[in-house]
Amino acid sequence: MERWTNNSAASRRRPLLVAIPLLLLVLSACSQELPQNSLDPAGPISRDIDGLFRLVFWIAVVIFVLVQGGLLYSVFRFRMRKGEELRPVAQVHGNTRLEVVWTILPAILLAGIAVPTLRTLFDLSAEPEGERIDVNVVGHQWWWEFEYPELGVVTANELHIPAEETVYLTMTSDDVIHSFWVPKLNGKRDAVPGRETNLTLIADADTVGDDPILGQCAEFCGLAHADMRIRVFVHTPEDFAEWVAQQAQPAVIPTEGPAAAGWETFQVVCSACHAVGGSDFQQRLAPDLTHFASRTTFGSATFESTPENLRAWLHNPSDLKPMDPDRNDIAAGRILGMPNFGLSESEITELLALLESFR
Repeated sequence: MERWTNNSAASRRRPLLVAIPLLLLVLSACSQELPQNSLDPAGPISRDIDGLFRLVFWIAVVIFVLVQGGLLYSVFRFRMRKGEELRPVAQVHGNTRLEVVWTILPAILLAGIAVPTLRTLFDLSAEPEGERIDVNVVGHQWWWEFEYPELGVVTANELHIPAEETVYLTMTSDDVIHSFWVPKLNGKRDAVPGRETNLTLIADADTVGDDPILGQCAEFCGLAHADMRIRVFVHTPEDFAEWVAQQAQPAVIPTEGPAAAGWETFQVVCSACHAVGGSDFQQRLAPDLTHFASRTTFGSATFESTPENLRAWLHNPSDLKPMDPDRNDIAAGRILGMPNFGLSESEITELLALLESFR
Protein backbone atom coordinates (compact mmCIF):
# COMPACT_ATOMS: atom_id res chain seq x y z
CA MET A 1 0.00 0.00 0.00
CA GLU A 2 2.80 2.41 0.90
CA ARG A 3 4.58 1.62 -2.38
CA TRP A 4 1.38 2.30 -4.35
CA THR A 5 0.95 5.63 -2.54
CA ASN A 6 4.52 6.70 -3.35
CA ASN A 7 4.08 5.78 -7.03
CA SER A 8 0.83 7.72 -7.16
CA ALA A 9 2.46 10.82 -5.64
CA ALA A 10 5.34 10.58 -8.11
CA SER A 11 2.88 10.35 -10.99
CA ARG A 12 1.14 13.50 -9.78
CA ARG A 13 4.46 15.37 -9.53
CA ARG A 14 5.65 14.36 -13.00
CA PRO A 15 3.42 16.82 -14.94
CA LEU A 16 4.49 19.58 -12.55
CA LEU A 17 8.17 18.82 -13.20
CA VAL A 18 7.50 19.13 -16.92
CA ALA A 19 5.32 22.24 -16.63
CA ILE A 20 7.75 24.31 -14.54
CA PRO A 21 10.64 24.31 -17.09
CA LEU A 22 8.16 25.02 -19.91
CA LEU A 23 6.72 27.94 -17.93
CA LEU A 24 10.20 29.33 -17.28
CA LEU A 25 11.01 29.00 -20.98
CA VAL A 26 7.86 30.93 -21.93
CA LEU A 27 8.51 33.63 -19.31
CA SER A 28 12.07 34.10 -20.57
CA ALA A 29 10.59 35.37 -23.84
CA CYS A 30 9.13 38.31 -21.89
CA SER A 31 12.56 39.68 -20.95
CA GLN A 32 13.35 43.18 -22.20
CA GLU A 33 17.13 42.76 -21.70
CA LEU A 34 17.96 41.41 -25.16
CA PRO A 35 21.06 43.26 -26.36
CA GLN A 36 21.52 40.94 -29.36
CA ASN A 37 17.90 40.77 -30.46
CA SER A 38 17.77 40.41 -34.26
CA LEU A 39 14.04 41.30 -34.10
CA ASP A 40 14.94 44.82 -32.95
CA PRO A 41 16.66 46.23 -36.07
CA ALA A 42 18.79 49.35 -35.79
CA GLY A 43 19.45 50.00 -39.46
CA PRO A 44 17.89 49.70 -42.93
CA ILE A 45 19.65 46.43 -43.78
CA SER A 46 18.51 44.69 -40.63
CA ARG A 47 14.99 46.04 -41.23
CA ASP A 48 14.95 44.39 -44.66
CA ILE A 49 15.90 41.07 -43.02
CA ASP A 50 13.29 41.59 -40.30
CA GLY A 51 10.61 42.41 -42.88
CA LEU A 52 11.34 39.21 -44.80
CA PHE A 53 11.22 37.19 -41.58
CA ARG A 54 7.87 38.65 -40.57
CA LEU A 55 6.38 38.02 -44.02
CA VAL A 56 7.37 34.34 -43.97
CA PHE A 57 6.41 34.01 -40.31
CA TRP A 58 2.83 35.22 -40.76
CA ILE A 59 2.35 33.11 -43.88
CA ALA A 60 3.52 30.11 -41.83
CA VAL A 61 1.13 31.06 -39.01
CA VAL A 62 -1.85 31.12 -41.39
CA ILE A 63 -0.89 27.73 -42.85
CA PHE A 64 -0.37 26.29 -39.37
CA VAL A 65 -3.78 27.48 -38.20
CA LEU A 66 -5.54 26.10 -41.31
CA VAL A 67 -3.81 22.71 -41.16
CA GLN A 68 -4.15 22.26 -37.42
CA GLY A 69 -7.72 23.56 -37.53
CA GLY A 70 -8.61 21.01 -40.19
CA LEU A 71 -6.90 18.28 -38.20
CA LEU A 72 -8.73 19.15 -34.97
CA TYR A 73 -12.04 19.42 -36.80
CA SER A 74 -11.57 15.96 -38.30
CA VAL A 75 -10.52 14.44 -34.97
CA PHE A 76 -13.58 15.73 -33.10
CA ARG A 77 -16.11 15.59 -35.93
CA PHE A 78 -15.46 12.02 -36.94
CA ARG A 79 -14.46 10.47 -33.63
CA MET A 80 -16.29 7.43 -32.33
CA ARG A 81 -19.02 8.42 -29.91
CA LYS A 82 -19.86 6.59 -26.76
CA GLY A 83 -22.12 3.67 -27.48
CA GLU A 84 -21.29 3.53 -31.19
CA GLU A 85 -20.10 0.29 -32.71
CA LEU A 86 -16.98 0.00 -34.80
CA ARG A 87 -18.04 -0.04 -38.41
CA PRO A 88 -16.13 -0.41 -41.66
CA VAL A 89 -15.07 2.80 -43.39
CA ALA A 90 -15.01 3.23 -47.13
CA GLN A 91 -11.44 3.17 -48.44
CA VAL A 92 -10.42 6.20 -50.50
CA HIS A 93 -7.56 5.56 -52.89
CA GLY A 94 -7.04 9.11 -54.07
CA ASN A 95 -8.73 12.22 -55.37
CA THR A 96 -7.01 13.59 -58.42
CA ARG A 97 -8.56 17.03 -58.14
CA LEU A 98 -7.56 17.47 -54.49
CA GLU A 99 -4.05 16.19 -55.11
CA VAL A 100 -3.59 18.64 -57.99
CA VAL A 101 -4.84 21.51 -55.82
CA TRP A 102 -2.62 20.78 -52.81
CA THR A 103 0.38 20.35 -55.08
CA ILE A 104 -0.14 23.53 -57.12
CA LEU A 105 -1.08 25.83 -54.23
CA PRO A 106 2.11 25.19 -52.17
CA ALA A 107 4.19 25.55 -55.31
CA ILE A 108 2.61 28.94 -56.02
CA LEU A 109 3.08 29.98 -52.39
CA LEU A 110 6.76 28.97 -52.35
CA ALA A 111 7.35 30.77 -55.64
CA GLY A 112 5.75 33.88 -54.15
CA ILE A 113 7.99 33.68 -51.07
CA ALA A 114 11.04 33.10 -53.27
CA VAL A 115 10.66 36.50 -54.97
CA PRO A 116 11.19 38.74 -51.87
CA THR A 117 13.68 36.22 -50.46
CA LEU A 118 15.93 36.30 -53.51
CA ARG A 119 15.56 40.06 -53.84
CA THR A 120 16.67 40.53 -50.23
CA LEU A 121 19.57 38.10 -50.64
CA PHE A 122 20.82 39.88 -53.76
CA ASP A 123 20.48 43.27 -52.06
CA LEU A 124 22.44 42.06 -49.04
CA SER A 125 25.26 40.58 -51.10
CA ALA A 126 25.63 43.53 -53.51
CA GLU A 127 28.64 45.80 -53.10
CA PRO A 128 27.34 49.25 -52.11
CA GLU A 129 27.65 52.08 -54.59
CA GLY A 130 28.65 55.65 -53.82
CA GLU A 131 30.58 56.91 -50.82
CA ARG A 132 31.44 54.42 -48.14
CA ILE A 133 33.91 53.70 -45.35
CA ASP A 134 36.01 50.59 -45.89
CA VAL A 135 37.03 48.48 -42.92
CA ASN A 136 39.24 45.38 -43.10
CA VAL A 137 38.22 42.84 -40.47
CA VAL A 138 40.47 39.97 -39.38
CA GLY A 139 39.24 37.30 -36.99
CA HIS A 140 41.80 35.91 -34.55
CA GLN A 141 41.53 33.39 -31.76
CA TRP A 142 39.93 35.15 -29.89
CA TRP A 143 39.58 38.82 -30.87
CA TRP A 144 38.67 41.05 -33.81
CA GLU A 145 41.05 43.37 -35.63
CA PHE A 146 39.58 46.41 -37.42
CA GLU A 147 41.64 48.39 -39.90
CA TYR A 148 40.40 51.51 -41.68
CA PRO A 149 42.85 51.46 -44.61
CA GLU A 150 41.88 54.84 -46.05
CA LEU A 151 41.87 56.53 -42.64
CA GLY A 152 45.11 55.12 -41.23
CA VAL A 153 43.44 53.64 -38.14
CA VAL A 154 43.84 50.19 -36.57
CA THR A 155 41.88 49.11 -33.51
CA ALA A 156 40.48 45.98 -31.90
CA ASN A 157 37.08 44.62 -30.89
CA GLU A 158 35.35 48.01 -30.76
CA LEU A 159 34.17 49.16 -34.18
CA HIS A 160 33.36 52.86 -34.60
CA ILE A 161 31.08 53.99 -37.44
CA PRO A 162 29.18 57.17 -38.37
CA ALA A 163 25.39 57.10 -38.29
CA GLU A 164 23.45 56.70 -41.55
CA GLU A 165 26.63 56.15 -43.57
CA THR A 166 27.61 52.99 -45.44
CA VAL A 167 30.37 50.92 -43.88
CA TYR A 168 31.71 48.08 -46.02
CA LEU A 169 33.53 45.28 -44.22
CA THR A 170 36.05 43.05 -45.99
CA MET A 171 36.63 40.06 -43.73
CA THR A 172 39.03 37.18 -43.42
CA SER A 173 40.53 35.04 -40.67
CA ASP A 174 44.06 34.55 -39.44
CA ASP A 175 43.48 31.03 -38.12
CA VAL A 176 40.11 29.21 -38.08
CA ILE A 177 36.64 30.04 -39.35
CA HIS A 178 34.94 32.82 -37.39
CA SER A 179 31.56 34.46 -38.00
CA PHE A 180 30.98 38.20 -37.65
CA TRP A 181 27.52 38.93 -36.29
CA VAL A 182 25.95 42.17 -35.08
CA PRO A 183 22.26 41.15 -35.08
CA LYS A 184 20.78 44.66 -34.96
CA LEU A 185 22.73 45.78 -38.05
CA ASN A 186 22.97 42.75 -40.37
CA GLY A 187 23.06 38.97 -40.51
CA LYS A 188 26.00 36.64 -39.95
CA ARG A 189 28.94 36.42 -42.32
CA ASP A 190 31.80 33.95 -41.99
CA ALA A 191 35.42 35.08 -41.82
CA VAL A 192 37.35 32.29 -43.55
CA PRO A 193 41.13 31.78 -43.71
CA GLY A 194 42.48 32.45 -47.20
CA ARG A 195 39.22 34.00 -48.45
CA GLU A 196 37.53 37.38 -48.30
CA THR A 197 33.88 37.89 -47.49
CA ASN A 198 31.96 41.15 -47.26
CA LEU A 199 29.26 42.70 -45.13
CA THR A 200 27.60 46.12 -45.20
CA LEU A 201 26.60 47.99 -42.05
CA ILE A 202 24.37 51.07 -41.80
CA ALA A 203 23.21 52.33 -38.40
CA ASP A 204 20.23 54.56 -37.69
CA ALA A 205 20.73 58.07 -36.33
CA ASP A 206 18.95 57.22 -33.08
CA THR A 207 21.68 54.70 -32.21
CA VAL A 208 24.22 57.49 -31.68
CA GLY A 209 25.46 57.56 -28.11
CA ASP A 210 27.68 55.95 -25.51
CA ASP A 211 25.77 52.66 -25.53
CA PRO A 212 27.24 50.31 -28.14
CA ILE A 213 25.42 47.88 -30.40
CA LEU A 214 26.55 44.42 -29.36
CA GLY A 215 27.62 41.43 -31.41
CA GLN A 216 29.95 38.46 -31.28
CA CYS A 217 31.50 35.57 -33.14
CA ALA A 218 28.76 33.16 -34.21
CA GLU A 219 30.97 30.25 -35.32
CA PHE A 220 32.52 27.99 -32.68
CA CYS A 221 36.24 28.67 -32.89
CA GLY A 222 37.79 27.24 -29.75
CA LEU A 223 38.01 27.71 -26.00
CA ALA A 224 37.18 31.42 -25.80
CA HIS A 225 34.60 31.49 -28.60
CA ALA A 226 31.85 32.81 -26.30
CA ASP A 227 34.16 35.63 -25.22
CA MET A 228 34.96 36.80 -28.75
CA ARG A 229 32.64 39.77 -28.72
CA ILE A 230 32.06 42.95 -30.72
CA ARG A 231 30.97 46.45 -29.75
CA VAL A 232 29.83 48.87 -32.43
CA PHE A 233 29.84 52.54 -31.39
CA VAL A 234 27.76 54.85 -33.58
CA HIS A 235 28.77 58.52 -33.84
CA THR A 236 27.56 61.61 -35.56
CA PRO A 237 29.72 62.32 -38.65
CA GLU A 238 31.47 65.13 -36.77
CA ASP A 239 32.25 62.97 -33.75
CA PHE A 240 33.42 60.15 -35.98
CA ALA A 241 35.84 62.48 -37.77
CA GLU A 242 37.15 63.58 -34.37
CA TRP A 243 37.58 59.94 -33.30
CA VAL A 244 39.49 59.16 -36.51
CA ALA A 245 41.80 62.15 -36.03
CA GLN A 246 42.59 61.04 -32.48
CA GLN A 247 43.12 57.38 -33.41
CA ALA A 248 45.42 58.26 -36.34
CA GLN A 249 47.91 59.89 -33.97
CA PRO A 250 50.90 57.83 -32.78
CA ALA A 251 51.19 56.88 -29.15
CA VAL A 252 53.04 59.21 -26.80
CA ILE A 253 55.90 57.14 -25.38
CA PRO A 254 56.42 58.11 -21.73
CA THR A 255 59.89 59.17 -20.64
CA GLU A 256 59.49 59.44 -16.88
CA GLY A 257 57.53 58.12 -13.95
CA PRO A 258 55.81 54.73 -13.52
CA ALA A 259 54.60 54.77 -17.15
CA ALA A 260 58.21 54.97 -18.37
CA ALA A 261 59.10 51.99 -16.20
CA GLY A 262 56.06 50.22 -17.65
CA TRP A 263 57.41 50.94 -21.13
CA GLU A 264 60.63 49.14 -20.20
CA THR A 265 58.60 46.12 -19.08
CA PHE A 266 56.49 46.33 -22.24
CA GLN A 267 59.57 46.10 -24.47
CA VAL A 268 60.68 42.92 -22.71
CA VAL A 269 57.33 41.20 -22.18
CA CYS A 270 54.71 42.53 -24.62
CA SER A 271 56.46 43.76 -27.75
CA ALA A 272 56.64 40.33 -29.41
CA CYS A 273 52.87 40.38 -29.95
CA HIS A 274 51.50 43.92 -29.54
CA ALA A 275 52.00 46.95 -31.79
CA VAL A 276 52.29 50.53 -30.58
CA GLY A 277 52.05 53.29 -33.17
CA GLY A 278 55.04 55.61 -33.24
CA SER A 279 57.42 52.95 -31.88
CA ASP A 280 59.60 50.24 -33.41
CA PHE A 281 57.15 47.58 -32.25
CA GLN A 282 54.64 46.75 -34.96
CA GLN A 283 53.78 43.09 -34.37
CA ARG A 284 50.03 42.56 -34.60
CA LEU A 285 49.68 39.01 -33.35
CA ALA A 286 47.60 40.49 -30.54
CA PRO A 287 45.55 43.73 -30.37
CA ASP A 288 47.21 47.03 -31.30
CA LEU A 289 47.68 48.99 -28.05
CA THR A 290 48.36 52.45 -29.53
CA HIS A 291 45.14 53.93 -28.12
CA PHE A 292 44.25 51.20 -25.65
CA ALA A 293 42.97 53.63 -22.99
CA SER A 294 40.39 55.06 -25.40
CA ARG A 295 38.57 51.70 -25.46
CA THR A 296 35.87 50.87 -22.97
CA THR A 297 36.68 47.16 -22.81
CA PHE A 298 39.48 44.65 -23.28
CA GLY A 299 39.77 40.88 -23.67
CA SER A 300 37.79 40.97 -26.95
CA ALA A 301 35.19 43.40 -25.58
CA THR A 302 34.43 41.02 -22.71
CA PHE A 303 35.67 42.95 -19.66
CA GLU A 304 35.13 46.55 -18.66
CA SER A 305 38.41 48.46 -18.84
CA THR A 306 38.84 49.22 -15.15
CA PRO A 307 42.08 49.21 -13.14
CA GLU A 308 40.81 46.27 -11.10
CA ASN A 309 40.00 44.14 -14.16
CA LEU A 310 43.24 45.08 -15.90
CA ARG A 311 45.27 44.19 -12.82
CA ALA A 312 43.59 40.78 -12.63
CA TRP A 313 44.25 40.28 -16.35
CA LEU A 314 47.94 41.12 -16.10
CA HIS A 315 48.25 38.91 -13.04
CA ASN A 316 46.93 35.86 -14.94
CA PRO A 317 44.75 36.29 -18.07
CA SER A 318 43.57 32.67 -18.05
CA ASP A 319 41.80 33.28 -14.74
CA LEU A 320 39.40 35.59 -16.60
CA LYS A 321 39.19 34.06 -20.06
CA PRO A 322 39.62 30.43 -21.18
CA MET A 323 42.63 30.28 -23.49
CA ASP A 324 45.45 27.92 -24.44
CA PRO A 325 48.65 30.01 -24.22
CA ASP A 326 50.79 26.87 -23.82
CA ARG A 327 50.26 26.28 -27.55
CA ASN A 328 51.45 29.75 -28.60
CA ASP A 329 54.00 29.78 -31.43
CA ILE A 330 55.09 33.37 -32.01
CA ALA A 331 57.53 32.36 -34.73
CA ALA A 332 54.67 30.83 -36.71
CA GLY A 333 52.34 33.73 -35.88
CA ARG A 334 50.09 31.53 -33.75
CA ILE A 335 48.74 33.10 -30.56
CA LEU A 336 46.08 31.28 -28.54
CA GLY A 337 46.01 33.62 -25.60
CA MET A 338 48.17 35.79 -23.39
CA PRO A 339 50.29 33.70 -21.01
CA ASN A 340 50.94 34.35 -17.37
CA PHE A 341 54.30 36.17 -17.34
CA GLY A 342 54.61 36.02 -13.56
CA LEU A 343 54.72 39.82 -13.26
CA SER A 344 55.35 41.36 -9.87
CA GLU A 345 52.85 43.77 -8.36
CA SER A 346 55.16 46.71 -9.07
CA GLU A 347 55.54 45.66 -12.72
CA ILE A 348 51.78 45.35 -13.06
CA THR A 349 51.31 48.81 -11.53
CA GLU A 350 53.82 50.28 -13.97
CA LEU A 351 52.16 48.56 -16.96
CA LEU A 352 48.79 49.92 -15.83
CA ALA A 353 50.28 53.42 -15.80
CA LEU A 354 51.63 52.84 -19.31
CA LEU A 355 48.31 51.57 -20.67
CA GLU A 356 46.49 54.52 -19.09
CA SER A 357 48.80 56.85 -21.03
CA PHE A 358 47.92 55.24 -24.38
CA ARG A 359 44.93 57.46 -25.20
